[in-house]
Amino acid sequence: MDKVAVLIPCYNEEKTIGKVVSDFRAVLPEATIYVYDNNSDDRTDEVARKAGAIVRYEYRQGKGNVIRRMFAEIEAECYLMVDGDDTYPAEPAREMVDKVLFHNADMVVGDRLSSTYFEENKRPFHNFGNAVVRWSINRLFRNDIKDIMTGYRAFSYVFVKTFPVLSKGFEIETEMSIHAVDKNMYVENVVIDYRNRPEGSESKLNTYSDGIKVMLTILKLFRTYRPGKFFGSIGGILALLAIGFFIPVFEAYLQTGKVEQFPTLIVCGFTMIASIQSFFSGLILMAIYQKDRQDFEMKLYDAYRIRVHTARKM
Repeated sequence: MDKVAVLIPCYNEEKTIGKVVSDFRAVLPEATIYVYDNNSDDRTDEVARKAGAIVRYEYRQGKGNVIRRMFAEIEAECYLMVDGDDTYPAEPAREMVDKVLFHNADMVVGDRLSSTYFEENKRPFHNFGNAVVRWSINRLFRNDIKDIMTGYRAFSYVFVKTFPVLSKGFEIETEMSIHAVDKNMYVENVVIDYRNRPEGSESKLNTYSDGIKVMLTILKLFRTYRPGKFFGSIGGILALLAIGFFIPVFEAYLQTGKVEQFPTLIVCGFTMIASIQSFFSGLILMAIYQKDRQDFEMKLYDAYRIRVHTARKM
């Protein structure tokens, strides 16, 4: 088991990967640096290998697929994940790693949004999207993670080995953040400086399509992790619609003694039934979710035992 493993997912980062590997080797000389090449058609793997990294490959396209492979294959007491585009400085890495190794943090977030991100990033819709995603998750899941979409994070062994990677692409960071909040893991924030990509290096993130995927991921995870609120909200909206359309029908009945809008009355009845079904679906799913939380705690204890046992053997 490595003491510290630096994980760098890469796709066509020939221009920057050598500097990234060298910078992190200087700051974390005890770390093992892994570069996972995700079907690059340039010299990313060759440059990374010459810089001193261990190069491995993931042939299914997408950052989520790469992270799934890294988390499954590598055993370490602390994992530091960073992009290979040289937008994240290596200097905060020591502080981030120490928070995992000596302060029992499960995830340390490299917070760009509290420093230079909005000035350095030249794509305005990225700025807007990051702000919207942070606001949405903080409101829906009641947390204080400062930067939801950052690719610069440190993780404990327990987090990595209990995190189910479901996303295939860039929405993986959102999934990590929500998982940590939902599972009551200890999350720390470290403010970092962000620098724009060097000239000639292009972002692989599509502002619109990947932004839509992230928002859909938030909605899907809110449904999964907060089923009572999700289905309760739907039930409440349906109930309000049913009552709103029923009131005029009822008022007319009080005045004339006749129901003159039977189709509206029937639709109101079915809408109220759907509201009740949604409400009770939320209750049932909340019970299932609670059982999943109990099972997860047992998995957590198993991961702790494995980490302690492995550490003693080293």
